[in-house]
Amino acid sequence: MTTGRELRDDLLRADIRRLGTQLGETLTRQRGPALLDLVERVRALTKAIRTEGDEEAGRTLDRVLADLDLGQVSDLARAFATYFLLANVAEQTHRVSELGHDPELTLSGAVDRILQAGLDGDLVRAIAERVEYRPVFTAHPTEATRRTLQTKLRHVAELLERRLDPRRGDAERARIDRRTAEIIDQIWQTDELRAERPEPMDEARSAVFYLTQIFEDVLPELAEDAAVELARLGRRDDVAPAVRFGTWVGGDRDGNPRVTPAITMDVLRMQHESGLRSLVRLVEAVAEELSTSTRICAITPELEAALARDRELMPDVWQRFHRLNAGEPYRLKLAYVHQRLLNTRRRIREGAEPVEGVEYRTPAELLDEIALVDASLRANAGELIAGGTLRRLARNVATFGFHIATMDVREHADRHHAALARLYERLGVDYGALDRQARTALLVEEMGSRRPLGTPAAPLDGEATGVLATFGAVREALERFGPGVIESYIVSMTRGVDDVLAAAVLAREAGLVDVHAGVARVGFVPLFETVEELRRSGEILGRLLEVPEYRRLVDLRGGTQEVMLGYSDSNKLGGITTSQWEIYKAQQQLRDAARAHGVALRLFHGRGGTIGRGGGPSHHAILAQPFGTIDGSIKVTEQGEVISDKYGLPGLAARNVELSLASVLEASLLHRTARQPREVLETWFDTMELVSGAALAAYRALTQADGLVQYFLSSTPVEELGAMNIGSRPSRRPGGEGGLEDLRAIPWVFGWTQSRQIVPGWFGVGSGLRAAREAGRWDVLREMFATWSFMRTFVGNVEMTMTKTDLAIAERYVAHLVDPSLHHLFDVIRDEYGRTREELTRLTGHDLLETAPLLRRTLAVRDYYLDPLNHLQVSLLARRRAAKEPDPALERALLLTVNGIAAGMRNTG
Repeated sequence: MTTGRELRDDLLRADIRRLGTQLGETLTRQRGPALLDLVERVRALTKAIRTEGDEEAGRTLDRVLADLDLGQVSDLARAFATYFLLANVAEQTHRVSELGHDPELTLSGAVDRILQAGLDGDLVRAIAERVEYRPVFTAHPTEATRRTLQTKLRHVAELLERRLDPRRGDAERARIDRRTAEIIDQIWQTDELRAERPEPMDEARSAVFYLTQIFEDVLPELAEDAAVELARLGRRDDVAPAVRFGTWVGGDRDGNPRVTPAITMDVLRMQHESGLRSLVRLVEAVAEELSTSTRICAITPELEAALARDRELMPDVWQRFHRLNAGEPYRLKLAYVHQRLLNTRRRIREGAEPVEGVEYRTPAELLDEIALVDASLRANAGELIAGGTLRRLARNVATFGFHIATMDVREHADRHHAALARLYERLGVDYGALDRQARTALLVEEMGSRRPLGTPAAPLDGEATGVLATFGAVREALERFGPGVIESYIVSMTRGVDDVLAAAVLAREAGLVDVHAGVARVGFVPLFETVEELRRSGEILGRLLEVPEYRRLVDLRGGTQEVMLGYSDSNKLGGITTSQWEIYKAQQQLRDAARAHGVALRLFHGRGGTIGRGGGPSHHAILAQPFGTIDGSIKVTEQGEVISDKYGLPGLAARNVELSLASVLEASLLHRTARQPREVLETWFDTMELVSGAALAAYRALTQADGLVQYFLSSTPVEELGAMNIGSRPSRRPGGEGGLEDLRAIPWVFGWTQSRQIVPGWFGVGSGLRAAREAGRWDVLREMFATWSFMRTFVGNVEMTMTKTDLAIAERYVAHLVDPSLHHLFDVIRDEYGRTREELTRLTGHDLLETAPLLRRTLAVRDYYLDPLNHLQVSLLARRRAAKEPDPALERALLLTVNGIAAGMRNTG
């Protein structure tokens, strides 16, 4: 008997086959039968190499690829890349249905489990009322697919969804297929590659594209459903939103000179333009529904008085609408609201000062007007109407404001110290010569001082000017747009208390904080990124909170201290095992430090798209955190291709947000205390220390080996990624000496993934597990895997990257592109892969992804289409590196393979 899951799997495969057939027809229409014949021949040869180890097929493939001109190579790469774009959108469409069929993966299911647990009602209500899940969209360069193509792919998804409806007849399905074929032709005729490197404003437009879609197509129903479910736990519907969105686009300055104070203001203006445009449309829709007549229902005196004031303030609106909406007071009131929104939008666009009464200074003023309408409806038999369309409007305003997403600003700690050195230089203090302890003492004293360090009469120059201008831009943004647009100032590479205090002192110079006046307009967020700093994070936070002046700022911000954890650099420098384990332990330290000082802790997880950078299913990651570290709220970065993968389709966006919110709620209430006795946890932690220590030793032996950086650069296309125009941020830190530390974490992962080695996602795991097993911890390891969510999630993510790793493909990169003197490094990688696979199989009792047959089968099918792209890439890299002069056609063909592999792997950075 066929199960529902098997039926859904069959439908997915049928859709992918149909799209593949339609793509073949497109290739024939666009390029003639020769291209489709070439595609099939190359695919057959790579399949023979993979399944049969056919060496003759390998030699034949090399000859075929060598004989192709660059136009043919580009067409071949585009054909395989387009297949992956279509296959991805089919999988996304079916994933919406898959998530909807699992009752465990719903907010309703989480609420049921909480109610069944018999927890204290006051605690449940308190958590439910402050629960918040905040995804933060970033502009890291890992989204390889242009927004133009994403829009077309969304249309394909909508057609697939319609086609799945069993009520569709043959004629309608044929019509859908014709439209799908048309869009595939459009996709083929659209250039995948950006002509120029995107600027931060381009990245902002991409983020706003997704946020606007969530605003209009996702949040109204999602927020309503969440309100219904959370009300079962005692949550009122007028508290802060349970879901809010953040952005780093336009605010993340760390290593990106293109993000200037002017860019910050431009991005915020763009966000307001989009947010107000969406609100105008939403108000129009609500006004269309609110047709209540005074001939049937009365209104409150308060609303009647407000309408009289509106008529005096905005007589033009009265003239236009009083006859059209005669006897329909709610429509008339919303006409005034509509005009105020238009006026607000114009004022922000022009940079003018607000005019009292005819514009909104803040979203709170709009919410007050909505509340007036709400009260009138409820007082006159309109409870359901008020709780329906009007409440949906209010939730959107509360969630998105006028600005759609709250911007974080981030800067590197060293830049703050450089700016302070210039300021103190004029006071006769050699700030740069101070050690960290002395610097901290000076900054603590400065926090309590009332003097300014700088004066307008003595302006600074150079880097100090730029840093101070950043704080000035934050102040200007808050004054112009209101308190919700920027909340947090993130200090990257925090290594000590002085790094956070330095930012606070500079913020004081800009008028953002004043301990004596009780002003704290932004909060300061230490970002712990390396293994060493993660290990000291609790100590650093504790010492920071012991500074009375700083603690005063925390109290002024509601008693909540936000701390960010960096997955990327800790992984790059320490390997996945140690990175994940040190982040786990750091959360415990931070939890304990915050509790000891009586402050609430909000953790901000800087997760990337790939497993190596903290990626993987968000809900599993949330539920796998240490007990007591999630207390109602969490922030998580959403980066690169993860944004399009999770938020590209409205249905999928809704399910992903709902699932993450459910996980935050469940972790906050059902994992407040340890699930295991102390002695069990101590044994597990000791074992994990052993695993981590051996894994770190293995990983650092590889990364610190002579020639590793050169091996990486030559065996991957990372040097060529700079021409790909997929992000405004440089791939290397400026002023470096060419070592591993200079490479940013994203291209580090991107390069390994392109060549199918994926070292950051698994290397060292096998050595760590083997060391623990040989130390007599085998039974403990098995117990950990069986009952500890952290261990299960970690192993599951490693299994995924191991399955995507293909060392037979990687060997071609090494053989054709790497100097033979460095080939021994590939032997090290291959040995560790074998060790890791063996140890994982021992631990789990099955081969990789054996318990996820559909995913395993899907990845296996993808290999037949990925392999040709990898073979093409090796051939093109060899040509490019042998060429004496740059060749634009060669560059284009190579970057098309990069694009295609990124789409096929579904993980870039």
